[in-house]
Amino acid sequence: MTDTFANILRGHAKHRPNAPALTFQGRTQTFLDLDTGSSRSANLLAARGVNAGDRVAILSKNRADYFEIIFAANKIGATVVCLNWRLSAREIRDILADAEPSLLLVDETSAGLVPDDFTLCDVLHFGPDFDTERAAQPDTDPGHEGAPDEVALILYTSGTTGLPKGVMLINEGMSYTAELAKAWGMSHNSVNLVAMPLFHIGGCGYGSSTMLAGGHTVLMADVDISAIIDLIPRYSVTHTFMVPAVVQALLNAPQVAGADMSSLELLMYGASPMGDVLLRRAIDTLGCNFMHAYGMTESSGTVVCLGPEWHDPDGPNSHLLKSCGTALPWVELRVVDPDTGTDRPAGEVGEIWLRSPMLMKGYWRNLKATAEAIVEDGWFRSGDAAYLDDERHVFLFDRYKEMIISGGENIYPAEIENVLNGHPAVAQVGVIGVPHARWGETPLAVVVLREGQTATEAELIAHTRADLAHYKCPTRIAFADALPRNASGKLLKFEMRRLYGAGA
Repeated sequence: MTDTFANILRGHAKHRPNAPALTFQGRTQTFLDLDTGSSRSANLLAARGVNAGDRVAILSKNRADYFEIIFAANKIGATVVCLNWRLSAREIRDILADAEPSLLLVDETSAGLVPDDFTLCDVLHFGPDFDTERAAQPDTDPGHEGAPDEVALILYTSGTTGLPKGVMLINEGMSYTAELAKAWGMSHNSVNLVAMPLFHIGGCGYGSSTMLAGGHTVLMADVDISAIIDLIPRYSVTHTFMVPAVVQALLNAPQVAGADMSSLELLMYGASPMGDVLLRRAIDTLGCNFMHAYGMTESSGTVVCLGPEWHDPDGPNSHLLKSCGTALPWVELRVVDPDTGTDRPAGEVGEIWLRSPMLMKGYWRNLKATAEAIVEDGWFRSGDAAYLDDERHVFLFDRYKEMIISGGENIYPAEIENVLNGHPAVAQVGVIGVPHARWGETPLAVVVLREGQTATEAELIAHTRADLAHYKCPTRIAFADALPRNASGKLLKFEMRRLYGAGA
């Protein structure tokens, strides 16, 4: 039997029916509750015309129904398309046109992103409508087993061209989430606090880890520092994942000083290193172990970890805090010269290439992008630049794709550049990431105006906000007479970072 979402849930419902599985906003479901509820939802999807191989899109903040639909779709062989509710209406429309779901499930927060005359697919709203239809369905499990290469999830990730790509994650790849849970010290006794959005692999992937291990998942609608401080002692939370920006916000909250955090065993973090100053504060305040995780949507989540044993900021190996760790046992990792495909020696920068059963099946309906990403012998080109030390610790150096990570969100400069190039006053634009005290990085756009044209910083930022999710938009605009380019006209991003980055 394939280890699918549905099959693992069926097993826990049989052997641990009354154990807590999922808590959301004070309501706790046991594994039997979740299994029965997801069967009703599976029959609801089928009644709405969703068949095996079809896609079900979710446009919603985190909610208990989200996990239920993931299990439900798996029980009938359908694929869940997880949509980022922070995107603009235009971006959502483009993704839906590409994914062609049979059904779109929407919450009240995201309803405004779907026009009243929307006709691409059937739409069902979470809340009373969804609850009534689900309650009318039988709780009989449809019984679909699922093949290893069946696509369970499609998560859209922005490309360097600004066009979204649907990452197809299969049952076999997602089944390694249960193995990751073991690597993170999770068991049926663990309690995992999940605040990452479920449209992220860090949400639907990491977020399902403890649940798949038979433990208890406490789900939050989104990041709320006061709620985190309340929920950890209330449910004796043992594990959680936060980006460093959220860790910093947690430590800065006045009420954390008097809070009982003694149940915490491990705090996972990712997107960027913790830094020794922040780590010392976190160790003193939270008193738990820490682990750095590196992964991506295309790899079904974490593929490299820096374990707690390397998190002593005053120890002899403190330099490893700048590393994201070593590859997990089921992951092959190389650092390669991207032009020749040959391995770089230790200490020399190259591109991270990965090979693992966790890898995506490919990009939805995008053979060209798939062929560019997955090359000979099944190696995936990550686009991330790094070097290895003699013990194969991975040190991220830069990003070949120029990606910006702001508060844990991936932002591609090309998306912003494409929008700003459409402004009538803009002649040229280049976007880089610059340091930000709260978010780690933030986009800065350097703009050359057309001769005789004028535009203010506020006008250009407003222009991007009309077409992009706000978190993607530049927080600063710098005006220049020209952009630095080489002899062939290529934009020199490293020179832009020198001129407008941290020093500037």
